[in-house]
Amino acid sequence: MNLPIEAELLSKLVRGALAEDLGTSEPATEATSDLTTAALVPVDGPGRAEIKAKAHGIVAGGFIATEVFHQAGADYEEIVNDGSTVTPGTLVGRIRGPLRALLHGERTALNLLARLSGIATMTGRFVDGAKGSRARILDTRKTTPLYRGLEKYAVRMGGGTNHRMGLSDQVLVKENHIHAARASGAASNFAGAIRLLMKTVEPGTVVGIEVTNLSELHIALEAHPAYVLCDNFNLEDLALAVRIRDDWPGEGRPEIEASGGVNLENVAEVAATGVDRISVGALTHSAPALDLSMRIVVD
Repeated sequence: MNLPIEAELLSKLVRGALAEDLGTSEPATEATSDLTTAALVPVDGPGRAEIKAKAHGIVAGGFIATEVFHQAGADYEEIVNDGSTVTPGTLVGRIRGPLRALLHGERTALNLLARLSGIATMTGRFVDGAKGSRARILDTRKTTPLYRGLEKYAVRMGGGTNHRMGLSDQVLVKENHIHAARASGAASNFAGAIRLLMKTVEPGTVVGIEVTNLSELHIALEAHPAYVLCDNFNLEDLALAVRIRDDWPGEGRPEIEASGGVNLENVAEVAATGVDRISVGALTHSAPALDLSMRIVVD
């Protein structure tokens, strides 16, 4: 499969995660680094284990479980593909290798697999909530540092769409940019900051503009951005923003994005306003891990 991050970075992240748990960067050769296993598994014979789901959800991260057990000295077999729905008892993966290697990789593999599967599961619930509308569910930059590529991959596995990966991907003018422009003396107000932006941004750059009210929406639309992010708008104003955009003269009307305060209870109502995009920070910063367990198979 095409990895969502570079293979070298994935290897480094897994190596660090295993070292955090085992206290060594060479888990496959340092049996004594796992004190419990060293005491109870004196003979390191061949073993088998299974990972099963204990809850309903969407699986993501089989490739990272593969890397964890590879570095620990075992082989991981994906039974269900990333993006698949599982129920309690579903067999997710099998592991074969030395018993010590299975135990060395267990917690690291489960932590990462459960984390990414939890994000995919949360995303799937939001996507289901917006069904029947044209709205796409997007993530944000509210991700775990150094794990953004993995977490945004999990969003895709849940049926969501990735927003920008980082600050270098596109222009997105937010409230603090306006404050900073005013503080620096570069612009005196929102309108001045947007005029400055459109004079200085490189041609072909994707531009998004965050607005906090309908007055700012009109100013943003005059700049012809790719999208306008309506921050913390109520439902009535979101619907009005869509109508204003639809009636805006000329071609290349921007997409309307809703952001702020969106949850599973209100996502259907937000989507029904006609917005094109709904960005949800909770996909990555608040998704509970999917409950998974690993058990050694005893013949």
